[in-house]
Amino acid sequence: RMFMAFRMEDRFPIIDILGQTPAIPENCQWALFLRNHDELTLEMVTDEERDYMYRAYAHDPQMRVNLGIRRRLASLLGKNWNEIELMNALLFSLPGTPVIYYGDEIGMGDNIYLGDRNSVRTPMQWSADRNAGFSRAGPHRLYLPIVIDPDSHYEAFNVEAQQNNPHSMLWWMKRLIALRKRYKAFGRGTLEFLYPDNHHVLAFIRRYQDEVILVIANLSRFVQYAGLDLSAFKGTSPVELFGRAEFPPIGDSSYFVTLGPHSFYWFALSTVGAVDDRSGSAVPLQITVNGPWTNVFSGKGRLMLEAFLPSYLQTRRWFGGKARQIKAATFSEIVPIPWNSTESCFIEIQVEYTEEDPELYVVPLSFASGERADQIRESSSGAVLAQVTVRQKDGEKSGVLYDAVLDKEFCKSLVEMIARRRHLRGSAGDFFASPTRVMREALTTSIADLDVASTRLEQSNSSIVFSDQLILKLFRRVYRGVNPDLEVGYFLSERVSFPHAPLVAGRIEYRTKRGETAAVGLLHRYVPNEGDAWRHTLDALSQYFNRAVTKPVNDLYGELPAMAFVHLLQSTAIPEFAGELIGPFLENAKLLGQRTAELHTALASDRENPDFAPEPFSVLYQRSLYQSMRNHSGQMFLLLRRNLNALHGVVFNEALKVLDMQNEVINQFRAVLSRKITAKRTRIHGDFHLGQVLYTGKDYVIIDFEGEPAKPLTERRIKRSPIRDVAGMLRSFHYAAYTSLFGHLGSAMVRPEDLAALEPWARLWNVWISSTFLNSYLDHAMPAGFLPTDREGLNILLNIYLLEKALYELGYELNNRPDWLRIPMIGILQLLQTREAAA
Repeated sequence: RMFMAFRMEDRFPIIDILGQTPAIPENCQWALFLRNHDELTLEMVTDEERDYMYRAYAHDPQMRVNLGIRRRLASLLGKNWNEIELMNALLFSLPGTPVIYYGDEIGMGDNIYLGDRNSVRTPMQWSADRNAGFSRAGPHRLYLPIVIDPDSHYEAFNVEAQQNNPHSMLWWMKRLIALRKRYKAFGRGTLEFLYPDNHHVLAFIRRYQDEVILVIANLSRFVQYAGLDLSAFKGTSPVELFGRAEFPPIGDSSYFVTLGPHSFYWFALSTVGAVDDRSGSAVPLQITVNGPWTNVFSGKGRLMLEAFLPSYLQTRRWFGGKARQIKAATFSEIVPIPWNSTESCFIEIQVEYTEEDPELYVVPLSFASGERADQIRESSSGAVLAQVTVRQKDGEKSGVLYDAVLDKEFCKSLVEMIARRRHLRGSAGDFFASPTRVMREALTTSIADLDVASTRLEQSNSSIVFSDQLILKLFRRVYRGVNPDLEVGYFLSERVSFPHAPLVAGRIEYRTKRGETAAVGLLHRYVPNEGDAWRHTLDALSQYFNRAVTKPVNDLYGELPAMAFVHLLQSTAIPEFAGELIGPFLENAKLLGQRTAELHTALASDRENPDFAPEPFSVLYQRSLYQSMRNHSGQMFLLLRRNLNALHGVVFNEALKVLDMQNEVINQFRAVLSRKITAKRTRIHGDFHLGQVLYTGKDYVIIDFEGEPAKPLTERRIKRSPIRDVAGMLRSFHYAAYTSLFGHLGSAMVRPEDLAALEPWARLWNVWISSTFLNSYLDHAMPAGFLPTDREGLNILLNIYLLEKALYELGYELNNRPDWLRIPMIGILQLLQTREAAA
């Protein structure tokens, strides 16, 4: 067996293995303890070492027993959490099997006044209930008393309290254990000590096959540095295992690290840039399990799946964390669906990032074998998570574990779940479903006869259509709290009966044992349509440009207003020339403005419900609006400046012009402080653009009240001016015009040689369509009383929200679609030119 002790101050650590320090053999299998099973019996150490330990850890003779020390780990280390974490990190990084005694995982104390070794045999502290939740017997009948010292009292230090606190010692230990399991080098690898000049720092290498782990620990209570000879690993970069942060690459010279008091690092020595490699595994994941296929979610299979999850998620369109570095992805809930004819499970995945808050995703998974598995491999190989071989008594079968949304029977089972109010019980919470009255009206056939007409995997959610009767939106990323899509959908369906939004037919939610809820699925009555308004607008623009390309540019003189934006045209009639050229889409813009106003009026109609009752603008709110817009603009300009070297040609020139206008943008935002704005804040759509509106051929239906997916739920539910939605739609018109002009969708609407000549025509279309939409909106929204009562206040809000939206688009395109960057930059420049002309 191995005895190990670390002198926690300015002394070199003692590591003694049967009195020697030989190289650690590979695959050593001893058990390793921080405190021995007989309370640190120190029979094998010298008298000098034993005296040191007594002075450091058992100064009171009452803490000693025989030749050992009878204290728990937290007491031995004086409840110093940095030391406790350091010692556990060393325990889990050394060879062999680490052993944790009960209570040490929560920092439990002891009672040194009990006889013999009973000081560390007090009842386990499970909860703050009677007898620490250990027993329902009378306190005097317990074999040993519970710990009631103030610094270790069972009401403060117990499993239940720490289980509910993700920052507790218990959760830290769970994460440490999970991380150790992920790397075989910790349990099976060789041990190679490094010898830095600073004797306060312990460093060693754990190596197993292709895994190389560097462990560094500061045994001092002060900040330390050390230079390590890592030249044997030249060309690799240390990647910190907890945060997945990549450190500078290793060269020929000493590698210097700085460590805080009693801190440690675990590094994986990886090829430079490997931490940013998101290409995924070239070889499909292969798993073999015994028994039912669901055993892939336990034991070795689960570890393999969780290790593969980051690569898999990066390939999914609905995954929103592609631009961030994933630290880990783990299964937080696995719930089989028993009534489904296919073999399926609801899976909740927690994704942790190196620099941002964790996210939760719902990924229903199914298992298929035989011919069905072959079909999935051929048609949807990207949706396959793993190849699975299942060994059972009656033989062996091979199949695939894949995204269950591709399975029509699974999709029908979700409708059945809602219709029959089914519940699914999980380990951390329950999935439950409920229908509305609309379900009975919309469902004209049996669920078994429903045809899954189309399954569309969208950017952030999945939509499933059932026989033109129902449509289910499955939320891929789930949030704890009230989902605005569900909340607003129920409000418009049940409270105000707004006819231009889909009626809610039911929902699926996940409820944790602590009472938190998260929307998983939302079922609507299907609305027959010809596609979204974005596609309809692009079709209209195609016809418009076909007509415009035949017109000489001279025809534009006198037709394109000098002050070319919408809030300056509210009282200006559309010239006959522009009306004829744009055609019937002007009436569509007018109708869309009316439907938008009717939506806002409906959302502001309930004065009793505190979640929907309008609230007046205040001077403090105006100031907070200015501060948030000012801060956001600063971030976007900084992002543009950092990416300037990657831009070329006309895009580079326009970027310079935008950067020169930063002070002018701030001045535009400052206008919101110039006067008291008499307007109301209400619930709004929150992410309003042409893609959030369906065109039925005669009318418009507004969908998707979820808000901006990147924002927290609480922020999406904040009441704001409806002008923010209006600005979003106006920017969408601008995007449609210039997307068609620049051919970003791969269409041949505009030939490259016609681009310069047609840009003024794109501007003409944008100006008059936006003006028509805005005039119609104001005509129908003004009587509701939530808009500013004066023209100047209206123009201020419209201008700042347009600028805010354009700057948001600037950041989005820089991060996701640099080829589209010209569109928001042109929009910003046009907005600022408009204000100059108005002045």
